[in-house]
Amino acid sequence: MFMFGSNKIVARLDTMLTDAINGVFTESNYDETQLSRLESKFRQYLTGKEAAGEKVQAERAAIKELVTDISHQTKTPIANICLYTQLLEEASSPETLPLVRQIHQQAEKLEFLIQALTKISRLESHMIQLHPTCQPVCGLVQRSVEEARGRASSRHITSKNTAGDSTIKASFDFKWTQEALGNLLDNAVKYSPEGSLVTVSLQALEMFVSVTVADQGMAVGEEERAQIFERFYRGANARQTEGNGVGLYLTRMILQREGGYIKVSPGKEGGNCFCIYLPKEPLPPAVAPGTQP
Repeated sequence: MFMFGSNKIVARLDTMLTDAINGVFTESNYDETQLSRLESKFRQYLTGKEAAGEKVQAERAAIKELVTDISHQTKTPIANICLYTQLLEEASSPETLPLVRQIHQQAEKLEFLIQALTKISRLESHMIQLHPTCQPVCGLVQRSVEEARGRASSRHITSKNTAGDSTIKASFDFKWTQEALGNLLDNAVKYSPEGSLVTVSLQALEMFVSVTVADQGMAVGEEERAQIFERFYRGANARQTEGNGVGLYLTRMILQREGGYIKVSPGKEGGNCFCIYLPKEPLPPAVAPGTQP
């Protein structure tokens, strides 16, 4: 009799869990049995979980609306400031020209910061979903280096791309990974001395493909190598250079969303080696970052 009762409880629990997974669980007629009390508590739990899920969705919707409003409402005023300062530069006297250029630079800095924070907010709230696909990495490197070459040339910095092997493939979202790699190249150009060399290399590992950006700037201290990937953190060697401390944070977030990661180490002949690791195979949907409801 006890065995029959136990089997009945196990069978009912199995049905309850199956119904809960399928979203069709309903409580049967309540009585004073232990199984019925368990059903009632289980129903309360599911109701609370559903309410919490709805609250999270509402909060995400509110964040999405706020981010969209901020991005939209600031875009035109900042663009106008940049335009008007360009016009003022043409009509400014030698005494006022440095001030006008400073206003222009600060407006551009504010525009970049708002864009970066908007992207971070959308990634953190899962408003943006990355779509990694298996593809050659050399195309990503080539495009990123080409886009950074103009900025490098303005500081007489040579950018060298040694990643020419088209057979090396990884799983990544091209658009967002290009932004991540572009941030590393921008930093390499920004914090390296004029006339130096920035090298990009590619290596296939067992489970990952690594892309390394090596510069000849001031090396990041060992105690700062983890901190520099935090939001708004700026290393001691970077505080004398224009920046906002969000680029590396955004880069790390993008890589994590597609199952990769980033590391920094000192270069063999000085400077830094920033290395991003892209998975060779896409993550299963059940474990991919950012896929949870």
